[in-house]
Amino acid sequence: MSTSQVIVVGCGPVGLITASGLGRAGVRVTLIEAEAGPSKAPRALVYHWAVMKGLNDLGLLGTVISAGLVKHDYSMRVHRTGETVRWSIRELEGLVEYPFNVHLGQDVLTQIVLEQIRRLPNVQIRWNTRVERIVRNDTDVAVAVSGPDGEEVLTADWLVAADGARSAVRNALGLSFDGMTWPKEMVATNIEADLDALGFDKATFVIDETYGAIIVKIDTGKKWRVTYCEPAGLDPAGIVERMPAMFANILPGLEGKYELQQHSPYRMHQRVAGSFRVSRVLLAGDAAHITNPVGGLGLTAGLFDAFVLYEALAAVIHRAAPESVLDQYASARKANFETYTSPRATLNNQLLFYTGPERLEQEMAQVRRLGSERQAVLDRTLFVGELETVSLVTAPPR
Repeated sequence: MSTSQVIVVGCGPVGLITASGLGRAGVRVTLIEAEAGPSKAPRALVYHWAVMKGLNDLGLLGTVISAGLVKHDYSMRVHRTGETVRWSIRELEGLVEYPFNVHLGQDVLTQIVLEQIRRLPNVQIRWNTRVERIVRNDTDVAVAVSGPDGEEVLTADWLVAADGARSAVRNALGLSFDGMTWPKEMVATNIEADLDALGFDKATFVIDETYGAIIVKIDTGKKWRVTYCEPAGLDPAGIVERMPAMFANILPGLEGKYELQQHSPYRMHQRVAGSFRVSRVLLAGDAAHITNPVGGLGLTAGLFDAFVLYEALAAVIHRAAPESVLDQYASARKANFETYTSPRATLNNQLLFYTGPERLEQEMAQVRRLGSERQAVLDRTLFVGELETVSLVTAPPR
């Protein structure tokens, strides 16, 4: 007899939302997380309009909106010239159900979902528990884990790997993770500063091959995320020492008037797993695909994985849908990442961090359309809806 119907590996947003969706559908779930608790590192924080329905279906949207910052307005600024182009997703009003984005730290979303999970008696969480190997993956799944009490084997009918870019499950299955690594290293910082007074919009993108940046307001106070790039290979121990010179260039007028709360360096990649399903194991989120964060498409794609997967898997478990819908999940989400998410995120990253003077005018010709043409704004903002895979249970895949 299986100890649970589904094991979910990884307590990031994708793993937690998958577990919550399954738990709310009456499925017995065991969550496994290698760390002692949820990560507090500065990671994703933008939730696009297109994911709001999925959050609402889980009963999370009201809390997310209350805890976060509702955002409509964007700007693109050229570091060399100061030229600024502004646009608003208010253009979506009347076209979509939720014509706004929300800014909310990934760590806060994690806590919100954890609170929901703690109210589900059929979902248990095991912290400090690391996947060592897949023992069996045919009629059920057996996975060897090591935890506070040593090594043991857990069994379930299905396993969902949502354990990040370095996924232990994906590696145990021997799956490829093909793609490329960007030559620059990204540094994400959370700071306390009055950037409103300096004229920064709630989401400001700075275009420059040296001083490109993403400047995003996190809450209704003075907390901001400032993300920039450094050449790969610099000593990470020197990030804080190098930071004032970078801020002096990308945040003119700040003059050291900020409090650094957190910072985290990381490499940027465009990679995708060879398959999102191997027998009774399914991959989701960064375990399945990873992209640079420019434009906030990585977590968006991961959330769309979770929304469609938990519904399909619950339907299979309850015998309301054939197992073949899980193959549809695997193929549809892989194709979606390769067709939409990764190409657009690649263009976003190239624009901000790799545009030198020789390409600047060509790129700005397109950016300026956002400030003057409604259709250009709609094309850019409605695109996020293409990252969604519609229900595999209640509607045919598109």
